[in-house]
Amino acid sequence: MRQTFRKGLSFGVTSGIITTLGLMTGLEAGTGSRAVVLGGIVTIAIADSLSDALGMHLSEESSQRSLRRVWDAAGVTFMSKFLLALSFSVPVLLFPLGVAWVVCLCWGALLLSLLSWWIARVQEERPWRVVAEHVLIAAVVVVLTRVVGRWLGSAP
Repeated sequence: MRQTFRKGLSFGVTSGIITTLGLMTGLEAGTGSRAVVLGGIVTIAIADSLSDALGMHLSEESSQRSLRRVWDAAGVTFMSKFLLALSFSVPVLLFPLGVAWVVCLCWGALLLSLLSWWIARVQEERPWRVVAEHVLIAAVVVVLTRVVGRWLGSAP
């Protein structure tokens, strides 16, 4: 797999998981509204995917990569984040919001673990150490956004 594809894919997937889980956790804790959580997921899928793709585009341009590699990395970043973020809407549509949130946490942890394992194998590192590090970071994001969501949800 070409480096630009690997870079765009790993960035898009990681950002898609952590950003979407963080936003939906905060919105679920603060509002308890399925419509608000779905709106947040769709917003992340569109706005943040385009923003991250542009960020990847500029990053690759600043590294003086070929125009094809610049667009490859940006395109893969956009598509992976867009599709991954939207995948979190499926449980929200199928289950009660509290159950959907748990399903999304499991889905995100599984995907992040698989990506982390793959990265570790490519870099010839211990997979479980890399997986644990990345899942721990995601867990911190979820806990913090849950606390903030509850705090904001209780504000007058």
